[in-house]
Amino acid sequence: MGIITINGKKVEFTNEKNILTIIRNAGIEVPTLCYQPELSIFGACRLCTVEDDRGRCFASCSEEPRDGMVIYTHTEKLRKHRKLIVELLLAAHCRDCTTCDKHGKCTLQKLAYQLGVNNVRFENHREEMPVDFSSPAIVRDPNKCILCGNCVRVCNEIQGIGVLGFAHRGTDAMVTPAFDKKLAATNCVSCGQCRVVCPTGALTIHHNMTEVWQAIGDPNTRVVAQIAPAVRVAVGEAFGLPKGENTMGKIVAALHRMGFDEVFDTTYTADLTIMEESAEFIDRVGKGEKLPLLTSCCPAWVKFVENEYPEFKPNVSTCRSPQQMFSAVLKDYYRDEANAKGKKTYVVSVMPCTAKKMEAERPDAYTYGEKDTDIVLTTTELVRMIDAHGINFETMPSEACDMPFGIGSGGGVIFGATGGVTEAVLRRLVEGHDSATLAAIAECGVRGDDGIKEFTVPYHGIDVKICVASGLANARKVLESVKSGEKEYHFIEIMACPGGCVMGGGQPTDGTKVIRAETRTKGLYAADGDMAIKKSNENPLMDVFYNGYFKGKAHELLHNHE
Repeated sequence: MGIITINGKKVEFTNEKNILTIIRNAGIEVPTLCYQPELSIFGACRLCTVEDDRGRCFASCSEEPRDGMVIYTHTEKLRKHRKLIVELLLAAHCRDCTTCDKHGKCTLQKLAYQLGVNNVRFENHREEMPVDFSSPAIVRDPNKCILCGNCVRVCNEIQGIGVLGFAHRGTDAMVTPAFDKKLAATNCVSCGQCRVVCPTGALTIHHNMTEVWQAIGDPNTRVVAQIAPAVRVAVGEAFGLPKGENTMGKIVAALHRMGFDEVFDTTYTADLTIMEESAEFIDRVGKGEKLPLLTSCCPAWVKFVENEYPEFKPNVSTCRSPQQMFSAVLKDYYRDEANAKGKKTYVVSVMPCTAKKMEAERPDAYTYGEKDTDIVLTTTELVRMIDAHGINFETMPSEACDMPFGIGSGGGVIFGATGGVTEAVLRRLVEGHDSATLAAIAECGVRGDDGIKEFTVPYHGIDVKICVASGLANARKVLESVKSGEKEYHFIEIMACPGGCVMGGGQPTDGTKVIRAETRTKGLYAADGDMAIKKSNENPLMDVFYNGYFKGKAHELLHNHE
């Protein structure tokens, strides 16, 4: 433990890795553009520079704390220093702020206002670069890049893919895929984590809001929405509600108000996923083949396997993701003339994930030659549409999802958190459904924010070895350990985004990632706690599906066929 004097006040510190952390813990906000607590220190922007009692200035993000230091964070010298940095950044930056996707949410724009940068004295001599719209998930605008390196580090360190990197030197320096390729021509898995950490509009979501508004305005089109579990605990924070609050009822009401004909909960097909995936798992264990079974809910993870570890492709579950299952079920339901009522059906899925946009375009996202998911909207796009429609979300009364697909279980809800799929599978496999049994499953090692979790669960005389991981760099470690024979598992759950879908690339981004992951995850578990149905197999609509209209169609609608 030591003591640092910050702006005349003594502040204790223990094991903080840099001075910036201590300053922020003391309730003082120092601006940064390139600092992310989860990533390595880069020290590029120099906005976090502070001054000591000897007049020495240094970047607080890369300076280790020492007992007895005296620090000043907002002297006149520092104010001029930061203002000049922002002005120079703006001088080499596209300044079409009013039409920028990040307008009002841009960190650079916010700092320019805070620091009083009302005029840019320098000309922009940088050549205008083409905007990359090739990816269905992410738009890359190099004209708005400030070379903070956040995207480069998150793609390398957290996702272990390395699609983005620095090229050239000096004033010609830029962040780009190798050989200046389009994103669609790289091994990008569309996870969107680069967009999450980008402080400007250089990396943004590929929007599809216009298409949805047009569909809603067509009287001959039935617009049907499905809402993923993680969306309900993220939308509210964009409207000033407590972080992690479950706003599912308000979302349903808002979508109805906007003109959606039917609104369903993706937890319904999360339950179907559990029914199919658990049966597939039992079959593989019984036969002793194609193990470990790898989950297939996360499209970025599936794409990662196809790109980097094709030898594991047979291990990936044949189950479609809950999004694709639901879309296939909905399209099939409305093919019946009695249900269609002369209207075309347009399926919109609201997801926390940018990779779902990519998934909807895959060749295996078609059933009977028809595209299953017409459009994917991210949580961020949903927020913008609610706002554009003039809806007061905070006071919006709750409404229930529509039938006949309006019921899901708590097991389906927790799909949005890392470990949630595994926990739902375990609930399905055990016979009991009392609170003690469910608590034992929750405490077996499946929950928690560790990047890699390993545990063993006894099942019918077999010690089932399970691994749960989030973040693709962790996924690589897991697959390498299996490939080398170091580890042996029966079941592996992977989610591309650290913390799971709650931290998907399409979620609202403000504040600290670690705090948001924790509050959103707690929100999902709280929603699970409020539900009477905990296990997927106890959802009464499962029997309706398997023995009713869809009898005999399960495999065709719920599995990939390659």
